[in-house]
Amino acid sequence: MENSNHYNVIILGGGPAGLSAAIYLSRARLKTLVLTEGTPGGQMTLTHEIANYPGIEKINGYMLGSVMKKQATAFGAAVKGNTEIRSFRLEDKIKSVTTGDGQAYTAEAIIMATGGRSRTLGVPGEDTFRGKGISYCATCDGDFFTGKEIVVVGGGNSALEEAVSLTKYATRVTVVHQFDHFQAFQYAVDEAKANPKISFVMSSTIASFYGEEKLEGVKIKNLVTGGETDFKTDGVFIFIGYVPNTEWLRGHMNMNDRGEIIVGADMSTNIEGVFSAGDANAKRYRQVTTAVADGTIAALAAADYLHSQKRK
Repeated sequence: MENSNHYNVIILGGGPAGLSAAIYLSRARLKTLVLTEGTPGGQMTLTHEIANYPGIEKINGYMLGSVMKKQATAFGAAVKGNTEIRSFRLEDKIKSVTTGDGQAYTAEAIIMATGGRSRTLGVPGEDTFRGKGISYCATCDGDFFTGKEIVVVGGGNSALEEAVSLTKYATRVTVVHQFDHFQAFQYAVDEAKANPKISFVMSSTIASFYGEEKLEGVKIKNLVTGGETDFKTDGVFIFIGYVPNTEWLRGHMNMNDRGEIIVGADMSTNIEGVFSAGDANAKRYRQVTTAVADGTIAALAAADYLHSQKRK
């Protein structure tokens, strides 16, 4: 009798990378399971509007995630949301995953699509106004602030490069940085300082966000004097780092010093039969489209791996 909890491929993560992989695998008639700790769609569901997904003029991030899930399940994939991963074994020929409800699942291949999250400030109002004036992605949301005045938080390469990029839309960009010097390369510092639309507030941080229906302003705290200033703004972009959701995989997979999974061109990891796709991978650009591409490649590579195992 067939084990109902055995699959050809288990995908850990239900963002655009994981769901894209599920679409390809299930359409290839491979028994596929997606396990995700949150709502299917991942970080994408937090985006109020996606306007740069090819072929779709505008769509809510939650809706795009729902459509991807519907496609995957229509082809036969099983998708289980709000599922905690309690334990796993990746090195064996038959991989296993045990969830918080005590269910044990096995598969011949695994695709990691655990994604990541932008590093947050963790101050009052940040959760309230996320997606309502607070953004962590200039490429995703910059256009929504055309003709507006905004704040960029951070002092690394990403912060300064994105600040310059955002001047294509915003009338004024104020960079708030906690130190009296930047951590960015000099070319990025020089470019930002040369831009007449950009001003700087150094040795300072955001103490809180406030507003009614949407973000209306921030409290900027000077870290030298301790004083706080009320600063009106239409939006805040936070670029203080990125955290891959890989803490639980340390010691099992090859990663760089930032905790990002190192993969080959086919999304293969150092463990045979285990692939990784999406924002948890070591790469420069993180967009919905790049996650979809990674998921597609990982699915095709996993299918090839399964076929090669059958030939042995």
